[in-house]
Amino acid sequence: MAVPPFFAKFWLMPDIFTPEKRSAVMSRIRASGNRDTELRMITLFRQHDITGWRRNAPIFGKPDFVFPGKKIAVFVDGCFWHRHKGCKFAYTPKSRPEFWLPKFERNILRDRLVTRKLKRLGWQVVRIWECCLAPKRRGRLRGKLQQILKVKKVIHARGRMKFTRVSRLKQ
Repeated sequence: MAVPPFFAKFWLMPDIFTPEKRSAVMSRIRASGNRDTELRMITLFRQHDITGWRRNAPIFGKPDFVFPGKKIAVFVDGCFWHRHKGCKFAYTPKSRPEFWLPKFERNILRDRLVTRKLKRLGWQVVRIWECCLAPKRRGRLRGKLQQILKVKKVIHARGRMKFTRVSRLKQ
């Protein structure tokens, strides 16, 4: 059975909701507690005894993590949504590019705006890509966090790593 061109876009994917109802349903989906990003970052902080971070701080741009004492805002960005250049997860869907490309562009522009504004307010902005949280790449991420937070790795008697703030170490 041939589908007339006018009905083709409706024929492929039926929806049980009206466009208004679908919009209301989708608007209730929130971007917090994402297992692939924020929860992995929390695990990394806890495994290495990195302290001083807070979540859901009322700061412009809604950073995922904030170190208020050091004025550091950490964003854990998904490679797909925030367009990590060169990453295999930052592909562009083949269907409806007229929708996806402007959406991705708005995300990138918003990220730049947030970064500029926070820097003007005296914050250091750190953006961590979702793919950097993979087990193979966590060592490099751990080193980056050490450098940014100015902490030093200390080996405990039990052989477990712990990070200590450099300013607290006796020289």
